Amino acid sequence: TLAFPGVRAYLCAMGMHSHAKSSSDVDGLETGDAGLGQSLGRIGAIMARPELKRWRLVMLLALVLTLAAKVFAVYAPVFFGDAINQMTGPDAAMAAVIVLLAWWTGARVLSANLPYLRDALFAPVSQEAQRLVAVEAYGHAQGLSLSFHQTRRTGALNRVIDRGVAALDYLIRFLAFNIGPTIIELALAAFVLTTRYSWIAAVIAVVTVAMYAVFTALLTNWRTEQRRKLNAADTELRALAVDSLTNFETVKAFAAEARETERYDAAMRVYNRNMVEVSRSLALLNAGQDIIMALGLTGVAAITAVATFNGQVQAGDMAAVVLIMSNLYRPLSVLGWAFREIKQGAVDLEKLYGLMNMKPDVQDAPDAKPLQVKGGEVRFDNVSFTHDARSAGIDGVSFVVPAGTKLAVVGPSGSGKSTLLKLLFRFYDTKGGSVLVDGQDVRGLKQDSLRDAIGLVPQDVVLFNASMKENLLYGRPSASDAELREAAARAQLLEFIDKLPKGWETRVGERGVKLSGGERQRVGIARAILKNPAILVLDEATSALDSATEQDVQGALDEAAKGRTTLMVAHRLSTVAGADEIIVLNEGKIVERGTHRELLDRAGLYADLWSRQSRAHDEADAAVKERVA
Repeated sequence: TLAFPGVRAYLCAMGMHSHAKSSSDVDGLETGDAGLGQSLGRIGAIMARPELKRWRLVMLLALVLTLAAKVFAVYAPVFFGDAINQMTGPDAAMAAVIVLLAWWTGARVLSANLPYLRDALFAPVSQEAQRLVAVEAYGHAQGLSLSFHQTRRTGALNRVIDRGVAALDYLIRFLAFNIGPTIIELALAAFVLTTRYSWIAAVIAVVTVAMYAVFTALLTNWRTEQRRKLNAADTELRALAVDSLTNFETVKAFAAEARETERYDAAMRVYNRNMVEVSRSLALLNAGQDIIMALGLTGVAAITAVATFNGQVQAGDMAAVVLIMSNLYRPLSVLGWAFREIKQGAVDLEKLYGLMNMKPDVQDAPDAKPLQVKGGEVRFDNVSFTHDARSAGIDGVSFVVPAGTKLAVVGPSGSGKSTLLKLLFRFYDTKGGSVLVDGQDVRGLKQDSLRDAIGLVPQDVVLFNASMKENLLYGRPSASDAELREAAARAQLLEFIDKLPKGWETRVGERGVKLSGGERQRVGIARAILKNPAILVLDEATSALDSATEQDVQGALDEAAKGRTTLMVAHRLSTVAGADEIIVLNEGKIVERGTHRELLDRAGLYADLWSRQSRAHDEADAAVKERVA
């Protein structure tokens, strides 16, 4: 079926991907490139992995079946030609003809069906190799630093992994089961043509195949720029669709459905325009290939016809020669597609390895040790940090949160409040100073042990599109049902869950959209309680809630904070009034610190912020009362 231009055009579009650098490709991951030799080395290393050792015999058998199929494909026409010669010769014998036809039939059946048997045997090997590489790449991507994921589009990253894994299968199948065996088949055909019929026919066959391969390579390289444009359009189209569908709530909130559809239409028009160019050039490629093979077939047929009239060969030999050339045409008919897929597969595999070779910005030190929790004291010692996306960060920040106490960080937007939390989690490393937990520098700890000791309730609790139970268990997968219910009760969530039609099995929707803001916050609090961390981090945990909901959630937060070291970042100062200490940040520096009462008495920045929020709250209450009146 690949001989048909329409099918090949479709497969071409499905198999080609972008070299063009997109605006989000800041690290060149999507535009990585490498030679075929390096990709072959990578495939060899994959197939030699210990995990695939049990498939070694199957790999060898698949290769033997492929070579056997090629031998039968070359010799089947010989049996057919001999049968015709036997029928037309002076000593014609029906029994001999029947035997030769049986050999011909058997050889044809085996040449056609051995590849199917090979594919059936090799399928689990290919799938296992793809699984190993895909899981390794996915796990590596999960382990890369926060800064990497913040600069990449999810759809584009996912396609890098998908394409790379698919390329592994392409390269194995085309190189091991198509290109290599086809070269062997050509050598066998030339040998048979030379020894059985005419060396001139063998020369014509070899020259035809060479011309076919050169023409295909030249035209395929000429079409490279067209394919790159198509692939760039394809990547942009898919990424746009993922971005838009993922953020459907925002699209609907801004009544932008028509706008997003127009953007998709514009991207689709660019893709279609490039697809037309690629399809037309592919038609030219197919036509040239067919002409070359037709001339080659005519050449060997003419040479054999002349030899037949001269008495050098018999009539059946002409049929055998033409059939041998026709058999060669079958694998060659996909050479253009195979050449393109092999070349693109090498690029896609290199992109995948480019991802797997990336190193996290934040890595465990070679001698990193697990965190030894002694109470949960948090200490920032003269910490400085500047994020790449900001001209200013935090500068010389020092404070201590004794075990079991609550410290709040407040300040204007952009003052560095959330940056402190990221440094505590070690999403970033400090540029100066150190962050310590129970006296242990976080840079000398294993990251997983550090984060296991910290529970987070963010401003926007992100939930998975799974059941309520699964979302809570994300805090501690091994928790029992009793522990689940206790955590939900302490987060003031249990009554709500029990009233749901499907209870704990209720699905919360994409990112928890089926729940209200307060319900999502309580799920986040319950998850943190279930995790039972030594340190609780509250990152603007109530800033997105209305006043009534905030009061309910605040009660759950107070329950979660009992007996734990609590570090909270807040915009609403009413939520931090009960903290043991409040530090006020401004432009990355601590400008005030003390209790709520002390800071109000000082009449500084904190008192000013408190006054503004109180005045805004009073004005809002007055407006409500006026409307009611």
